[in-house]
Amino acid sequence: MRPRDDGPEVQRLVDAAGEAFEAGDHGRALARAEEALALAPRSVAALHFRAEALAAAGRIDDALAAYDRALAEGKDDVEVHLGLADLLVNRLADEEPDRAVVERGLDLARRAGRLARKAGEPELEGEAAWLEGAALNQLGRSDEALPRLAAAADALPDAVEVLLEQGIALYELCRWEDARRALARAEKVEPADAWTQHYLGLVAERRGDEEEARRRFARARKLAPDEFPAPIALSEAVFDQAVEDALEKLPEQVRRYLANVAITVEDLPSEDDLVASDPPLSPSILGLFRGPPYGRSDAVDPWTHLPSSIVLFQKNLERFARTRAELTEQIG
Repeated sequence: MRPRDDGPEVQRLVDAAGEAFEAGDHGRALARAEEALALAPRSVAALHFRAEALAAAGRIDDALAAYDRALAEGKDDVEVHLGLADLLVNRLADEEPDRAVVERGLDLARRAGRLARKAGEPELEGEAAWLEGAALNQLGRSDEALPRLAAAADALPDAVEVLLEQGIALYELCRWEDARRALARAEKVEPADAWTQHYLGLVAERRGDEEEARRRFARARKLAPDEFPAPIALSEAVFDQAVEDALEKLPEQVRRYLANVAITVEDLPSEDDLVASDPPLSPSILGLFRGPPYGRSDAVDPWTHLPSSIVLFQKNLERFARTRAELTEQIG
């Protein structure tokens, strides 16, 4: 990050903040940035480092406010746009899933790309394209994400985050072999990336290689146990009881209509089910309606148009839920 005409003392403090941030000393980075701001309250570089340090310290609300202040002063600053987009897409959206948060990150990434192109900064333009692709993946628009991720890969050919995001997009589009190749390239760059191992496990599972899938999932859990805890693994009988528990908690009116609807359990969605729509459904879906659609405009009661069957996907549900209570809630 380059300070802009802030004077030698402010530039020295901004440089010190940058060095501290790179060293992982976020407290010192925050202190130096605030010292710089005491001298130059409108310094975009100092405002940016303050926001980055607050985000790294987990003070998300303060970081968001700091980024808004930095954007107000640096309307055309590429790195401020990228920093906030990264926070929204890669951190905040994971902690508090919210479509509006991801869409704002997408808008910021697109603006950052335009600013980087205008400034002749191809690497920053590539970073913006990666963030666009990551946001589009999260929004379920992986078909749109792929060309943006291809542009990011051209600018950042060895960036594991780009290769991983390409693998995720291809997996979401049910292109298993293409996903495996992209993820294998990511693994070659960074063998110890937990998300790469997890997605290699998902792809192996879809390809029918249960042994490799188990090995990959175990590797991901070892690398990042908080992000990839061991899934709930229930026997067929216990899972069926969880389904019964969920049904009991539904309103009586719903249960009355469901009495004539077959509820079945399968390990994973079939490829035929996934590719029946364009773009495909996510392979990680928790359940699916099969049968005639409901909600016709002439329907007096939309529940009368429930499909002929509801399919629950046990492995996806077990991976998604952290507890038995959460599993029951998700089934419902």
